[in-house]
Amino acid sequence: MKLITKNTDYAIRALMTLASDRDRFFSAKEIAGIQDIPYHYLRSILQILTKNALIKSREGVGGGVKLIASPSRIHVSDLIIMFQGDADPGECLVKGRICSNHQTCVLRHEIKRIERMIQNQFGKITIQTLLNKEKN
Repeated sequence: MKLITKNTDYAIRALMTLASDRDRFFSAKEIAGIQDIPYHYLRSILQILTKNALIKSREGVGGGVKLIASPSRIHVSDLIIMFQGDADPGECLVKGRICSNHQTCVLRHEIKRIERMIQNQFGKITIQTLLNKEKN
């Protein structure tokens, strides 16, 4: 089970770079170099972050991307949904169909309980939280 995909991880790392200096525009190449993220992946991630109004972009000399959302309001749980969708690992599939035992399955109920706990914990982590931990 993957809790965080590569795209979500790259988005978090890019946002941390942007949050480290909110007054300036960073080029995609600069962020890619700082965070060791493949440039072609990063460009698509930045487009999604722009579309979701977390960053803004500016063309031309001195252009790039800049964080416009508050780092304390960007939750990891929101980024997971943004890049991974609202997945439901508690829905067990057998040959593309929901398992016939899904209503009474004790394991499925435990998976759902654990999933709620994980979502709750990710909801407490913000980009600002991660920045603060990085500085310590």
